[in-house]
Amino acid sequence: MNLLLLGISHHTAGLALRESLAVDELDPVLGKLVAEPEIEEAVVVSTCNRVEVMALTREAPAARLRLRHFFANELAGGRPIDVSELEEALYTHEDRAAVRHAFRVASSVDSLVVGEPQILGQVKDAYRGAVECGACGPVLGRLYQRAFATAKRVRNETRIAERPVSVARVGVDLATQIFESLEDKSALLIGAGDMTELALEALHSQGLARIRVANRTRERAVALAGRFQAEAHALDALPRILPLSDVVLTSIGGAAPILTEPVMREALRTRRGRPIFVIDLGVPRNVDPAVDRLDQVYRYDLDDLSQVAATNAEERRREVELAEAIVAEEEQRFDGWLAALSAVPTIRNLRARAERIRQAELERHLTRLDLDAAQGEQVEALTRAIVNKLLHAPLSRLRAEVEREQGLAILEVARSLFALDDPEAPGADDQPSDESLDEPQDEL
Repeated sequence: MNLLLLGISHHTAGLALRESLAVDELDPVLGKLVAEPEIEEAVVVSTCNRVEVMALTREAPAARLRLRHFFANELAGGRPIDVSELEEALYTHEDRAAVRHAFRVASSVDSLVVGEPQILGQVKDAYRGAVECGACGPVLGRLYQRAFATAKRVRNETRIAERPVSVARVGVDLATQIFESLEDKSALLIGAGDMTELALEALHSQGLARIRVANRTRERAVALAGRFQAEAHALDALPRILPLSDVVLTSIGGAAPILTEPVMREALRTRRGRPIFVIDLGVPRNVDPAVDRLDQVYRYDLDDLSQVAATNAEERRREVELAEAIVAEEEQRFDGWLAALSAVPTIRNLRARAERIRQAELERHLTRLDLDAAQGEQVEALTRAIVNKLLHAPLSRLRAEVEREQGLAILEVARSLFALDDPEAPGADDQPSDESLDEPQDEL
């Protein structure tokens, strides 16, 4: 069995490509995936920042090709897509690397904003959907249960989510400190780039009452605003919507400030002196520093926010290192379980082969002995006990060793030592059913 993960995320793909592959209804997508002969189990995680497919397969090369075709055709759903851009953006992780990636995603170590809590809920939703439609089986089920346990450990044992790192998140954090709560406040975001997207996510997570997005190109404002139930406007609407805004965040190109002292003074007059919190992320600055002369305007620019972010980033870096150590520990634990699961066929093959040899030899010799029924049963029990005692130590050791780092190599040695893959070896007939074996098999 192989674990295979293919995906795109904010690390590799722009917003337009991520939007074109976003999945609204998971059931049909998952149904198509597991209907393919190469895919045994599957989970699809689709958020605004990533689209990923985790699959269990016995045919990794064929499954890899199938998933690439799936991204380019099924996920796109007829929407135009640049295949070369997709190929460049796609990343692949296999086996332990796939496990590590899933754990890092669930723990928000791989997030656009490290430590943000929303991703865990999104992964849980993806897992539940896959279970409900029958696409997630015992192996991926175990994997995601461990991913959730890892995320819980990271949350409880580190302070990774306590301090925002990005300047946009710092700005939003400062806004919550000034207003205490944003649930009854209104925000205006000027611009539609990556920084604005990040700020939108942060504001949306704070339960802001209303968000407006204004941009020179109204279509881009519409595309971004639509993902957060926000309003979209062109820049010429600023005189009307600026006075309606308690929080203003700007990140838009231009040589001259778009929010000058007269503009802000007029907005304050309309607001009857109610304060405005302004976060200026523009380079050059979008807000004239002269607005600092206005008593009810609280302005922060990149220099102000970067100092706070740098302090927070150093503290967060130490917490990320702790989180990565937890992920590595949990990854090793799951890998041990997976190796133990891989041992089941070898253990069953070895027991079955020994049983076939015992039965064949017993039948061959019983015909030469003059034994009554009771004596025959005693010989049967004796030979069975000898085989069980001979196998007990190697099978127990095999179960224990496969959980170590060299587990898969131990399995290969065992199969070679006992000639389990040699059709000419003694006892290499068709395997009997599990019910014919003497001892019940462990459920690993």
